[in-house]
Parts: sequence; structure tokens; C-alpha cells
Amino acid sequence: MKENRFNFCPQCGSRRIETLMGGRKWKCPECGFDLYNNVASAVGVIILNDKGEILLEKRAKEPRKGFLALPGGFADPDETAEEAVVRECIEETGVKPSSVRYLCSFPNTYEYKSVCYKTCDLFFTATLPSGFTLTPQQGEVDAFIWKKIASAEDVDDCPLAFDSAKRTLLLWLEEK
Repeated sequence: MKENRFNFCPQCGSRRIETLMGGRKWKCPECGFDLYNNVASAVGVIILNDKGEILLEKRAKEPRKGFLALPGGFADPDETAEEAVVRECIEETGVKPSSVRYLCSFPNTYEYKSVCYKTCDLFFTATLPSGFTLTPQQGEVDAFIWKKIASAEDVDDCPLAFDSAKRTLLLWLEEK
């Protein structure tokens, strides 16, 4: 994993900041300031259509631009995971999901603009209302793809952006 680096202490400006714990903590020997790189929460959702196909998005931006992902994203401060998955689904698809149910969680590394974010990705299942129309979020989603995922081979053949989504789909298949 790439190690995040800081060149200056964010409190006193010293150049002597030390990187500790494999890039998860920084300490300033001059003022004693400690900074931790804590895990961020992110969400994703498995949505099936009436043909048993899963909704996937073609990513419009880095990281992993052009790869496929489940609808989702980072949780906002003071937001529950359930609220985050509903908000992200509305933002990315234009449709409010219902029957949102927790499925599982997996760790992930999300590298964006040369910074590595360690995340805990929480995955859900949900449904969309009948007669829905998907509207891709400009700048985030290039296209929607409905894909039949019936086996581990189907998951392996799917160019997923993140390993946590792959692991989730494999678990979902086991539990179906």
C-alpha cells in the first residue's frame, strides 16, 4: 500500500513530522500534535431488477474510471449508513430505494489524488419502485449496466472497480 505523507505539522508548521504505524499516524516531535488516519465509512447497494439482474454503474471518474461499481459512496458526517445508502442511490441513479437491508461489510483502500483512504464499506440490498427511470449523476456515472450475476465466474468476469464489491457479490451469491 502507498503510504500517505505529510511534509508539515498541521498545528505548528514544523517540517519534522514523523510518520508512524505504517502511515496511519503522524506525530510532531516539536509540539506533540498527533494526527490519525482513521477509517472512513462508505456504502454500496445491490439492486435487482425483475429479471434477476444487478444494477452496476460505469464509473465516470478516478479512481478506477471506466470500471463497474455498485451504486454507493462515502457516508457524510452525522449520517447513518442506511441514510448514506439511500442518499447515494438517489444522487447516482435519481431513484429512491426501498426495503434497504444490511448485508455485510469489507475493508477497502480508496486511492484518490495520491491519498490512500482506508474504508469500511458497508453493503446493503434494496429494491426500486416500479416504473422507475434511472438518471446517471453527471460526472460520477457514465452508464448503467444490468448484469446477470449467477456464479463466482460471473463475478470474476465483471470488471469491478473495488475488491470489496467483488467480495460482497460472492457473499451475496452464497447466501441467496
